[in-house]
Amino acid sequence: MVDVIYEDNHLLVCIKPQNIPTQKDITNDLDMLTMAKNYLKYKYQKPGNVFVGLVHRLDRPTGGVIVFAKTSKCAKRLSEQIKNKEFKKNYLCVVNGVPKNTAMTLENYLKKDDVHNKVSIVSKYTKDSKKAELQYEVLDTYKNNLALLNVNLLTGRSHQIRVQMSGIKNPLFGDIKYGAKNISNANLALWAYKLSFLHPITNNKMTFTVCPPLDNLPWKYFEKSIKNICK
Repeated sequence: MVDVIYEDNHLLVCIKPQNIPTQKDITNDLDMLTMAKNYLKYKYQKPGNVFVGLVHRLDRPTGGVIVFAKTSKCAKRLSEQIKNKEFKKNYLCVVNGVPKNTAMTLENYLKKDDVHNKVSIVSKYTKDSKKAELQYEVLDTYKNNLALLNVNLLTGRSHQIRVQMSGIKNPLFGDIKYGAKNISNANLALWAYKLSFLHPITNNKMTFTVCPPLDNLPWKYFEKSIKNICK
């Protein structure tokens, strides 16, 4: 069942659980796009195929707010906002160690190895490299071993936050792929907590915030700070 937090004739805003793909991949596991289509098909008793426009993605291990378009016109207008950087995505993440700078802009060039599904920081002159930029702010720390960060994603590269934080020696909690220790029964500590954009029809500003699962590690260490920012 899809966890819907907002719906009108044009948009469907949902919470994506962690470890569910945004769209169908080689695993053939149930994905958010299919779930959204099934939800609309069942709710409105629609025969045949249902249109749902995928305008942005969250990596499989990442949970949080995601928006789908219910018409092709809305999908096009939201995509234009992304292109024009009017579509804002903010993330909460927990990293190992405390970054040296409490707030910083990170700029790197990234290249993805599709065979191994891994991204590396490379020279700007490397073929097929793409510029990646984000801003982070340390919100809280726990025993000087972990830090809660608010991340403003300025570009949308694959594994971007994971790679760039690992690049400054602060890999995300639970992110074995990028240098963190193996933590059993814990998900990657990365959550898309806030989404802001202009409604594609009314042009009103829309903002949605959702807390990560505060009963789970490592989020429960930062419950007060998270509740503060997710107001």
